[in-house]
Amino acid sequence: MKPAGLENLNLENIGEVFYNLSYDELIKHELDNNECNMTSNGATTVDTGIFTGRSPKDKYFVEHDDSKNNIAWGNVNQPISNEIFQELLQVAKKQLSNKNIYVTDVFTGASTASKRSVRFVTEIAWQSHFVKNMFIRPKEEELPDFKPDFTVLNACKAVNDKWEEMGMNSEVFVLFNVEENVAIIGGTWYGGELKKGIFSMMNYWLPLENKMAMHCSANVGKKGDTCLFFGLSGTGKTTLSTDPNRALIGDDEHGWDDEGVFNFEGGCYAKVIDLKEESEPEIFGAIRRNALLENVVIDEKGNVDYTDNSKTENTRVSYPIEHIQNHVEALQAGHPTNIIFLTADAFGVLPPVSKLSKEQAMYYFLSGYTAKVAGTERGITEPVAAFSACFGEAFLPLHPTVYAKLLGEKIDDHKVNVYLVNTGWTGGAYGVGKRMSIKNTRACINAILDGSINECEFDTTITFRLKVPKTLNGVDTHVLNPRNAWEDKEEFDKTRDKLAGMFIENFKRYCDGNAEFDYSTAGPKVEK
Repeated sequence: MKPAGLENLNLENIGEVFYNLSYDELIKHELDNNECNMTSNGATTVDTGIFTGRSPKDKYFVEHDDSKNNIAWGNVNQPISNEIFQELLQVAKKQLSNKNIYVTDVFTGASTASKRSVRFVTEIAWQSHFVKNMFIRPKEEELPDFKPDFTVLNACKAVNDKWEEMGMNSEVFVLFNVEENVAIIGGTWYGGELKKGIFSMMNYWLPLENKMAMHCSANVGKKGDTCLFFGLSGTGKTTLSTDPNRALIGDDEHGWDDEGVFNFEGGCYAKVIDLKEESEPEIFGAIRRNALLENVVIDEKGNVDYTDNSKTENTRVSYPIEHIQNHVEALQAGHPTNIIFLTADAFGVLPPVSKLSKEQAMYYFLSGYTAKVAGTERGITEPVAAFSACFGEAFLPLHPTVYAKLLGEKIDDHKVNVYLVNTGWTGGAYGVGKRMSIKNTRACINAILDGSINECEFDTTITFRLKVPKTLNGVDTHVLNPRNAWEDKEEFDKTRDKLAGMFIENFKRYCDGNAEFDYSTAGPKVEK
């Protein structure tokens, strides 16, 4: 079968078109092309070259009259002229011409009212495999009439030799043209650019239709109670939503429309550094035939060493969601009962669980806080606060307050409970305290999900003014109020006030007098 509308790509002298290949066909191509190795459990493993993560400084949106007033221009959303875009589009098309290509047609968004159809074009078989894993696969009968709403040309082998002349960051380019519904990628092989590029577009399209786009995982209980887990990388979003007692809707990207919550994707993309079967059995078990590992180290027998970070700390695996036994086949469920904001607080200041008011929910959503720890990056010797609006600022084309306003309206409309859960440190900052135990974190999550947390008595902490339970089944009582877990109370107070100051300083960007609402009073307050 040939894809409909192939001529619209305007590629020259195309060889064979490998269209929506099966997994077996893709794996054969990967092996024949020397793109991958096989692991002992049947998964394939690839290296993504010098780029083992996204390249956010090389991402641009074309500045058009129609869309430029919607986009929040700045460090995240950099403008580029249509003239430069068209020139680099020809570079990408030249790279994809005169050769065999892989064309993969998929959907993003499981909701019928909100889904988009997307066409990916690449010359690399494993990138087609990645797309097949990560997006929603059309049925065979849907392919003859498939008409893409958006097209991605991945010319990863092409580079921009004129980047300095064009005033760009490097020879890499990841460009989005909203009006022409096309994106082009050059100079980077990293699969995550494909995934997050479409996520950025869904974050553009849906809010303009008064629908929420969210960087979160989601699952649903046997009684139909949906829970959303927001969190930045390393906070436990994928791990905590993959629960044998609850059905997984998705692990990373979701929408929320009038019908409820729905997955944007048809697969999962999990970190695998230090992965252990005993602590994450569902993810470990998902790494089998059709799964695609990135940048891991294997021995001559194909055994993976998940502790080896010699290529990158950001080792990953993509797999179709069917590899998680307990998942929601429809990839959607009803409106949420609970929302959980996950943070890995390396300062050891935030409680393991806090119940938030609507105003606090808005504050912590816009703050999008977690912390990097010493040793993860060169030069970091103490915890460093990281604030990413809406727990995904890198993927937000619109101003963060657009998403916050939508979330607030939906919390009100559906009477959603919101909690802040710290999966980071307790009893001291990183280097002094210890990481919150999985046992305690799971107990906090379980109490939220079964509703027992609402039967607790609560204290209110000083400075952050968070409501924390006095006791909670399965959680060590002394860690519930973080100050009690520190031996040096004076040092806790200093660290708490330091972190509070970082929150206050970060939130000033939402208090410029032009903001539609101001939730700064729901944040921490340092007593003088």
